[in-house]
Amino acid sequence: RPDGFWAEVECAFLNTLQARWQYTGEALGLGFAQGKSMLWNKPMLDANGGIRALAAEIAEDAAATKLVNGLGLRVNLVGSPFEQPLGLRRLGEIWSRQARWARLRRVTFPLFFAPEILIGAAPPLVLALVAAAGAGFSLSATALAVLVVAYLPECALASAKGWHLSLRMIPAMMVRDCILPIVWARGWLSGAVDWRGNTMTIHTSAVAELEETPSGA
Repeated sequence: RPDGFWAEVECAFLNTLQARWQYTGEALGLGFAQGKSMLWNKPMLDANGGIRALAAEIAEDAAATKLVNGLGLRVNLVGSPFEQPLGLRRLGEIWSRQARWARLRRVTFPLFFAPEILIGAAPPLVLALVAAAGAGFSLSATALAVLVVAYLPECALASAKGWHLSLRMIPAMMVRDCILPIVWARGWLSGAVDWRGNTMTIHTSAVAELEETPSGA
């Protein structure tokens, strides 16, 4: 239930991009735990450090994933994502969240984070335009063909899964794919991100320093 265009951009991030890649990863045996809601085999967790073991990484879901994989087991996702009503979203909120997640992925799973620059429509669009220019093809027709191939399957996926889909979703996907390379580049840099009104400094050593700086203080 997005309220406004930027909430639609949030849908484009969460649904047909991030959920799609999460389930693709699980289908390949590379499931990743999600911090919002996890079900554990408690005796197994207790036998391997208990809840304190989840402090091994800055993100408890990353620590959970590594712990389970280290035992030769697999993380499994639920059959279908749970709905999260979005309401009103602003660009700054989306940027803050995506930048924080990118930094966490970069620190905890750098080998998986590195190829993220290749997702989204921007890389194939640039490569196709360069090839088209060299071959003398129409740049506008090439761009249109790439966008159709990129976004129609996303819309079909959203429709098939009952996820939010509107006339603004393709523009929202395009804006998302313009933001993605910037978020990826931001993920490689150190510095502070915002988490629930607190300044969170994520160091390259995967050690986080939480500064007690609530918003509005």
